Amino acid sequence: MSGGIDGSRVAGADHRAAQHPLPAESGRPAESGRPKSSAQLPPSAPPARFAAVFAVVTAGIAMVNLDLFIVNVALPSIGRTFGGADLASLSWVLNAYAIVFAALLVPAGRAADRIGRRTAFLAGVVVFAVASAACAAAPGVWVLVVARIVQAAGGALLMPASLGLLLAAAPPGKRTGAIRGWTSVGGAAAALGPVLGGALVAANWRWVFLVNVPVAAIALAAGLRVLRPAPGRADNSKERAGADTARPDAIGAAIFTVAIGALALALVKADAWGWGSARVLGLIAAAAVLIAGFARRSARHPAPVIEPHLFRLPAFGTATGANVVFGTAFGAMLLLVTLWCQDVWGWSALRTGLAVAPGPLLVPFWAVGAGPLARRVGPGPVAAAGCAIYAAGCVFWRLNLSVEPDYAAHMLPGMLMTGTGVGLTLPTLVSAAVAAVPAHRFATGSGVVTMARQVGIVLGVAVLVTVLGHPSGAAAVAAFQRATVVIAAIAAGAGLTALLLGRGARRPVTAAISQEGPVSDLAAGRPAAP
Repeated sequence: MSGGIDGSRVAGADHRAAQHPLPAESGRPAESGRPKSSAQLPPSAPPARFAAVFAVVTAGIAMVNLDLFIVNVALPSIGRTFGGADLASLSWVLNAYAIVFAALLVPAGRAADRIGRRTAFLAGVVVFAVASAACAAAPGVWVLVVARIVQAAGGALLMPASLGLLLAAAPPGKRTGAIRGWTSVGGAAAALGPVLGGALVAANWRWVFLVNVPVAAIALAAGLRVLRPAPGRADNSKERAGADTARPDAIGAAIFTVAIGALALALVKADAWGWGSARVLGLIAAAAVLIAGFARRSARHPAPVIEPHLFRLPAFGTATGANVVFGTAFGAMLLLVTLWCQDVWGWSALRTGLAVAPGPLLVPFWAVGAGPLARRVGPGPVAAAGCAIYAAGCVFWRLNLSVEPDYAAHMLPGMLMTGTGVGLTLPTLVSAAVAAVPAHRFATGSGVVTMARQVGIVLGVAVLVTVLGHPSGAAAVAAFQRATVVIAAIAAGAGLTALLLGRGARRPVTAAISQEGPVSDLAAGRPAAP
């Protein structure tokens, strides 16, 4: 991630943070102005060992990120296997994973802080692998959904732990680059996921899940040899067990999960039940009540899923809100293109994956270029420009897609525009949000932003299902055209939100790392121990 700010502003922000620290997590006293230095960071690993740690960590987070994208192209085949399950039911194969992953991401990070990064990462790999095998063996769509929930829990456990392991092994001068490498895996997964998924579905859709098992086995075997506890900390579990009295808010995570699930269910069933039906209105009302209860609980719990005071930081709240809105457009677009290629053009899963790939392949390149641009003009204009280009790609599809397949003229330009939009928008919003938080909340801030994007993806899938309905024949074209307009409007809304981002109160990630205590604390988003 990149930040852009002069040294005096960083120094001023750090001085204010020291004089007025935010409330400490887990009931621990907030730290006073005791200075921290880079000397408190654990010693870095030799280059060879860092490369090995990076390889192991990358294998784990690649599995998690791939399963956010690889399953999309398998949905039509899964539906045919399970007796023609409708899109509303199949959407939960995607949404159950995304909802649970989002809800557990921050609590799992805190749990990893208690049991240790290494233990949490390896346990997450095991859970993810076992759940993947259960997904592959599922006899019906709802058994598959349950297995996906367990799979998401494993992914949420290993994801935050992976960053702490990586930072602990990285040489001091390469920690920012390590973070960039860690985040770029998501972009690579988005590019490779549809292609790999299409190739596996050509054999059998169950291989989409089975492929995780050997990867997890290799990661587990290598991790047991390569990953080491933090020096002098016994994987920090014993120290943390005595230092932390508050457990992660599991009840809050459950409330959050049910609230987002209720809202998603209302959206996907609105076409069948009717927007004015008692069931849809009841689900929306229940979601509102649960979200209000979740906010109230988060304000009082010592280790909440989301720390409310972070949203009092204007740049953080704005960037996170824009992330939810843009995530909605992103999730809807990915599924729309998959369904168009397979259901309207009649393409195979492999051909569909290849058709989707050019857009995501652009994301890492634009993500790198967006950093210097954001330093010059601010993150708001860059993210807004990305949203505008993304919306333009959707409008292009509205004007050009037809029943007759013409990929080069009618699909590819839109994929390139949406890929450019994602590359400019998502990394910029994440950087703006994380750079706005105090140094000892870096990882917590990144976890909340990731959670926000996942919630947006869930809502995007639900919105698309609602807009498409159950059309057939010529009506399908009109439904897809309507959906592209809706997605473009959502992306435009994200752009307008992003324009509210100011240029102030940003600090580079390198400053946050160099001034912080143990890297394992940083990765869990917790203040350093006194």
